[in-house]
Amino acid sequence: MSWRENGTDCCEWEGIACNEDRAVTEVSLASRGLEGCISPSLADLTSVLHINLSYNSFSGDLLPEIMSSGSIIVLDVSFNRLNGSLHELPSLVTTDRPLQVLNISSNQFNSEFPSATWKVMKNLIALNASNNSFTGNIPSSLCLGSPYLALLDLCYNQLSGEIPNALGNCSKLKVLKAGNNNLSGNLPVETFHATLLQYLSFPNNGLQGELEGAHIVKLGNLATLDLGGNHFSGKIPQSIGLLKRLEELYLGSNNMSGELPSALGNCTNLKIIDLKINNFSGDLGKVNFAALHNLKSLDLLRNNLNGIVPESIYSCSNLTALRLSSNHFHGEISSRIGNLKHLSFLSLSRNCFTNITKALHALKSSRNISTLLLGRNFMNEAMPQDEFIDGFQNLQLLTMDWCSLTGRIPIWLSKLTNLKILLLVSNRLTGPMPSWMNSLNNLFILDVSNNSLTGEIPIALMETPMLKSDKAGIYLDPNLLGLPIFYVDPSLQYRMGSAWPKGLKLGKNKLTGAIPQEIGHLKTAHYLDLSFNNFYGAIPQSICNLTNLQGLDLSNNHLTGAIPAALGKLHFLSQFNISNNDLEGPIPTTGQLSTFQTSSFDGNPKLCGSLLIRDCSSVEEAPMYISAKEYSMKVIFAIAFGPFFVVGVLYDQLVLFRYFG
Repeated sequence: MSWRENGTDCCEWEGIACNEDRAVTEVSLASRGLEGCISPSLADLTSVLHINLSYNSFSGDLLPEIMSSGSIIVLDVSFNRLNGSLHELPSLVTTDRPLQVLNISSNQFNSEFPSATWKVMKNLIALNASNNSFTGNIPSSLCLGSPYLALLDLCYNQLSGEIPNALGNCSKLKVLKAGNNNLSGNLPVETFHATLLQYLSFPNNGLQGELEGAHIVKLGNLATLDLGGNHFSGKIPQSIGLLKRLEELYLGSNNMSGELPSALGNCTNLKIIDLKINNFSGDLGKVNFAALHNLKSLDLLRNNLNGIVPESIYSCSNLTALRLSSNHFHGEISSRIGNLKHLSFLSLSRNCFTNITKALHALKSSRNISTLLLGRNFMNEAMPQDEFIDGFQNLQLLTMDWCSLTGRIPIWLSKLTNLKILLLVSNRLTGPMPSWMNSLNNLFILDVSNNSLTGEIPIALMETPMLKSDKAGIYLDPNLLGLPIFYVDPSLQYRMGSAWPKGLKLGKNKLTGAIPQEIGHLKTAHYLDLSFNNFYGAIPQSICNLTNLQGLDLSNNHLTGAIPAALGKLHFLSQFNISNNDLEGPIPTTGQLSTFQTSSFDGNPKLCGSLLIRDCSSVEEAPMYISAKEYSMKVIFAIAFGPFFVVGVLYDQLVLFRYFG
């Protein structure tokens, strides 16, 4: 608007700056909602030094006339919709260009990354081409043509081939990032000649080889080393302890092995250690964590580490995220864990820890914990019933699954007023479902399947606020989650930080009675599992009100009557199972139910319809008696089939458990 109001004096226009001679020196129009192509006329501004058109909706090419400007020092066109090719500079360009900063990141370029262009960019200091779809190799001419290059960011593209040796000639290079591409081969020895490097990042490629201690020590200025998600092997060299400025170490998801070097404790500036999903082994106690006062995150998920958790870890007073899951740690959790006052994420699952009561009493002192994963430990112990377990005011996610814990669902859980997800799957819990569950105002996932709970579904459970809420999505606070975790249910994967599916899972218990009509109150539930119980009576018509359902499992009960036709209006339903009941009548042929396979309806001999072999016109009423011979055959079948059913249940739970840690 100011361009119209201030006439033809462009020096008065918003986003335009001029020098004393009234020549344009800056065009700064970031985040203005601009569209169309970038005008080549910008190249006619012979005094312009800075052009910033970022965070708009420009499309088309970035014309070489602008790239080859004789005056532009800084060109930022990031976060637009530029596509097509990034043209090589024309051959008529014979003089070095003054461009120092080029940011073309977060566009839609899909051509081969240029190579000759950089030969005339002698003054280039920073090049950011990340988050595009560039193909081809990393040009070896980059540092040869741009000797002052300090920042090179090529991550999130489709670059392939090997890392060029010539990058080692970048004597001024401080930041080198090329993660999330298709690079292969070894990390060249020449890379370590760039001794000013502070940030070296090649995650999620196909790189291989070992970290050579003699080379890595040359990078004495290194603050971040990120080589995760590749195929590196071998040990972490002891010489890593000489990287005194190292703050972030990412070597997760590789094929590395051996013991962790004790010299790791000499990197006193470390804030993040990510070594997950490797084959590291040995006693973690050989690393003295007490010196790592700045450590905030330690991730050792899925390795072969053993022994007890070293006491020195409890001296890392700034630790906010600790994941030791899927290793071979044993023993009790030290009461000193309460010293970790800032701890918000703790995963100990799939180890051999003992004494769950002591662990919970120790952890209640860490009052900032929001995520606590304890599954697959404390085997066959009693579920703590101590009403004095408290202090978990900020707890949002709690898992105590696959522990074979005995006893009842404890009342101290009712104090966890911020709890959003509670998993007690695959224990040996008995007694009724507590009616106080609806007092957990934030709970939106409850899974107590594969236990031995008895009694009827309490009506109060149908009043759980977040399962009745009309809110579109419930989010776990990402600021309280130190590490991403995964949850498979049963075929979909959700990553923490995005909306999780709301659900109620009571399957594989000994619950009885009729399914209450009030179940229709759970209008925002995505999953409802009542399978393998002793429910009887009709399928409540109110279930048809659960229009957000993606999965419904009522199989292996004693349900009778007809299938409500309105179930076909549950348009999001992708998983449906009512097999092995005593339902009768025609299967609705319209709507969603007609899309499921016959296995969803098996074991209901009185059902009929086009999905089954049985034609409704020929179905006769089944006899009300069972002969002695039939009864004997059913008993024999149950005895023979029982072990296979148990194995099936265990396999199902193992698949779920594998991804939750």
